[in-house]
Amino acid sequence: MPRGRRSRRDVLRRRACRIETLRQSCLVSGVGIGPDAAMRILALIPFLLVSACQGDETVAGYGAGDSVWYLTEIDGAAFAARATLTFPEAGRIAGAAPCNTYSGRMEAPYPWFAATEIAVTRRACPDLAAEAAFFAALSEMTLAEVAGDTLILSTPGGREMIFFRTQP
Repeated sequence: MPRGRRSRRDVLRRRACRIETLRQSCLVSGVGIGPDAAMRILALIPFLLVSACQGDETVAGYGAGDSVWYLTEIDGAAFAARATLTFPEAGRIAGAAPCNTYSGRMEAPYPWFAATEIAVTRRACPDLAAEAAFFAALSEMTLAEVAGDTLILSTPGGREMIFFRTQP
């Protein structure tokens, strides 16, 4: 065996010694858990770490999910047409613009916001100007804040879109 390399048996023996030391320290230190409980806790740690990394880190995971958000203002001006925003699943957005429905991707971690790959149906209606304003603003938003029943999308330059959880 090359110098400096340990055999599998040596590695396993050292690991067993570390585990035994941990078992004894749990009993001696007054932690109040026995060796079996300590081993169960150690066995669960990798699973807890993996599951913690798989949560929804987007705005949907921080209070905006499972709701229909109704747009009320763009840049401080009342938005007279009807437009909604939802987060149907992790990494996705969807909703109804004044004329058409839409869906897209939103994978930026909270508090950032980035709506991408937006697909829109193509119906004509009298509110196409309002719809164009809605999509132009939505595509520029880079920050999100959820405060109770209010969702604020904004840009560092001061643009804002204000949504409420209940229909106005």
